[in-house]
Amino acid sequence: MIKIKEVRFAGWSQCLELSNDVVELVVTTEVGPRILHFGWKNQNDKLFYIDSETKGVTGGKHFKLYGGHRFWHGPEVKPRTYVPDNSTIAHEWDGKVLRLIPAVEELTGLQKIVEIRLHETDPSVSVSHQLVNHGQWEITAAPWALTVLAPGGTAIIPQEPFVPFPKALLPARPLVLWQYTDMSDPRFKWAARYVALAQDPSRNDQLKFGVRNSVGWGCYILGSNAFVKKAVLKPDAEYPDFGCNWEVFTDANFLELETLGPLAPLKAGETVSHEEEWALSKLTPGVSIDEAYQHVRDLSFVTA
Repeated sequence: MIKIKEVRFAGWSQCLELSNDVVELVVTTEVGPRILHFGWKNQNDKLFYIDSETKGVTGGKHFKLYGGHRFWHGPEVKPRTYVPDNSTIAHEWDGKVLRLIPAVEELTGLQKIVEIRLHETDPSVSVSHQLVNHGQWEITAAPWALTVLAPGGTAIIPQEPFVPFPKALLPARPLVLWQYTDMSDPRFKWAARYVALAQDPSRNDQLKFGVRNSVGWGCYILGSNAFVKKAVLKPDAEYPDFGCNWEVFTDANFLELETLGPLAPLKAGETVSHEEEWALSKLTPGVSIDEAYQHVRDLSFVTA
């Protein structure tokens, strides 16, 4: 059974907690839309990063990190992408779906609505990101979902299935690197079946990479927890950033596990949606990244 209640969280007094018997999810209505927490019920594990300098803060004219899960629109460009989400938002709850409804962005004419549907019994949730064009003209944009994760873990992005030569002659594993990314950085692990990127609090330099991920899932391993995302690739669609539908960014404070929807025209009055599914899974403490990859790959949440 799904329960909802008002709570205080990370300095914000007006938050909502959704829970079933195994997991809980917290959003704030004072800024956003932002999902601040997704974790096991009644446990202290914090998988999502919360910025200590901006927690509990509201208002202001500049974008604030806050942490948690946020909703942008790509490709990344200032000031459009960095429109602040510092104001109170409305919400609706119908007993099954929690709908977060911010105001229309004055700069862009866009509105970013998030719908959250928690599974009644499983440690999983569906998150729908809806981009609505309230402007007078058609724009081109891609919905972009970014989960900011706590330090000390490792992101794993699976590669496309291996096919031996000469059965496969065309490229199948697009990899995109940002200019500030050093491929020799030891935070990377370039494996046969996946690319992994570790978050290291001692490293102040940034790394980012993107892929065209048709396998459809990625994860973040932190301690004995696996946070798993699914987002489906639309193979005939155009995506931003040389065709990326998954991206990973890290610095000394956090790691972002990001998915993107297609880059497409959005006429006045139209809405485009981008869907993610999340799940949690417990790992044996001390497992290797190879073992964690195998564990997540075999989850029924991933294979379904």
